Amino acid sequence: MTIRTILVDDEPLAIQGLELRLQPFDDVEIIARCQNGREAISAIKTHKPDLVFLDIQMPGFDGFSVVQGLMDVEPPLFVFVTAYSDHALRAFEAQAVDYLMKPVEESRLADTLERVRQRLSERRGSQEADKLKEVLAEVAPDAAADLADGGGSGDAVAANRFEKMINIKDRGQIFRVDVDTIELIEAAGDYMVIKSGENSLVLRETMKDLEKRLDPRRFQRVHRSTIVNLDLVKQVKPHTNGECFLVLNSGDTVKVSRSYRDVVARFVH
Repeated sequence: MTIRTILVDDEPLAIQGLELRLQPFDDVEIIARCQNGREAISAIKTHKPDLVFLDIQMPGFDGFSVVQGLMDVEPPLFVFVTAYSDHALRAFEAQAVDYLMKPVEESRLADTLERVRQRLSERRGSQEADKLKEVLAEVAPDAAADLADGGGSGDAVAANRFEKMINIKDRGQIFRVDVDTIELIEAAGDYMVIKSGENSLVLRETMKDLEKRLDPRRFQRVHRSTIVNLDLVKQVKPHTNGECFLVLNSGDTVKVSRSYRDVVARFVH
């Protein structure tokens, strides 16, 4: 898998230095170099790269403006590169894969590229699954319906489209949360309370948007304002009024409303 890459920095020496550090990585192909934000937007729309190393501090059109200028197209993956650490929070809010400080350390760059490979694999896996569904819908409608229901060998491919790590900005810090450890998600207006282990973190996102990022075979809504990781349910307690309760590994108990009981029953045995 070749990672088609664009480098963006207003300092030519910085581009040369990053290019030099990328040489040992055989799967990285540099397809363009840009010295300002407007050039970057044009090059990204023209070349459709997989990855962009993007300087934040550029005159006129900074790195964040570049990201905003690509809202009308499917964006590549971004790695922000800068000499100023105070931009880290905004970088993660912009859904950057990573944030590198100048001068870029070789070990950090290697870690970043490994994260990029994982993201690209997930993205391409999702695209392949979508193409398969389109073909099946034309030549084998029954098979397409089975795949849509989550059956067969398409399960592993479909799972790749969902998040494995979620960045949560809470109390002025960025927490990288492994999705596997998330036990419970509760809505509070436009905020989500994410319970993972002993931590409770606040994420500013709607439940509808968060649901799209999580594998529905594991994360199910059991109440209008509650999502549960079914892998972390250890007991189901029926209730006389048609409702039931889920006991989680942490010992917390969650009520399942009657309208969601049948959904949960398909997954919890």
